[in-house]
Amino acid sequence: MMSDKNETTLCRTLIDHQRYPIDNLEHPERRCVIKECRKALAGDGCAVLNGFISPSGLERLLTEVEERKPLAYFSKSKKTNVYFSSDDPSLPPDHPQRIFLERTNGFVTSDHFDDNTAARRLYYWPPLTQFIADCLGKETLYIYDDPVSNMIVNVGKPGSCFNWHFDTNEFTITMLLKPAASGGHFEYVPNLRSAEDENYEAVSRVLKGDDTQTVRLDLNPGDLQLFLGRFSLHRVTENTGETDRLLLIMSFAERPGMIGSQYRIQELYGKVTDAHIAAERNRIRNDGLMD
Repeated sequence: MMSDKNETTLCRTLIDHQRYPIDNLEHPERRCVIKECRKALAGDGCAVLNGFISPSGLERLLTEVEERKPLAYFSKSKKTNVYFSSDDPSLPPDHPQRIFLERTNGFVTSDHFDDNTAARRLYYWPPLTQFIADCLGKETLYIYDDPVSNMIVNVGKPGSCFNWHFDTNEFTITMLLKPAASGGHFEYVPNLRSAEDENYEAVSRVLKGDDTQTVRLDLNPGDLQLFLGRFSLHRVTENTGETDRLLLIMSFAERPGMIGSQYRIQELYGKVTDAHIAAERNRIRNDGLMD
């Protein structure tokens, strides 16, 4: 295990610490970034910190991910609905739960990153958690408890895509390590549902091709994105280039004990643990939304 001092030194080198002094709570630049993040998130549920990862940090994180890329799991089932749930024949054919779209991306799961990896160190660095909490306007955040999916890599091979979907947790933090040479665009429909309303009709319109509210986000390597993916429908379009798209995803939660559903985790990552089986008997959720 690294000492706290060495851990801080490492994490500071992974980010552009001059632009983003996230461990200095009183720094005016930190306060400015937080203010802008909150403004963007209040607007459409998405905020981007350009160049958050330093060039040397990007190289190190990308090396770790490239080494583990062969371990990515690609689901045998190539079609899912936006909730990653099973079909329900009792519903009308045009209900969103019954509309299944192609998903061909893969994931390198959290258990492939040990505590000595730079990615894991950054994820567990308390100043990062506090900074994310401050940007989101949350008093306290916790590491997402899911042992398979709390820190993962989305692998988009040439020709692959990630269909429209909602996230299990309210917010997700992503860092683009390697974009697609062409295609592989992140698109989202802001605030399409709320904790009180699934808004099935609007979801159905998007799935049928209505793009009037769709936002396309241009991201660069090293950018950090804060996204309220539980309420905003989103996808990654087909990678039409010849190289992989690699995205590091870090998940946090407002309450301890948050974990993905057994069905969803099995579908996306090809495995579940005893923790997922136990969680099915006592699900912890802040809302009654479908996964």
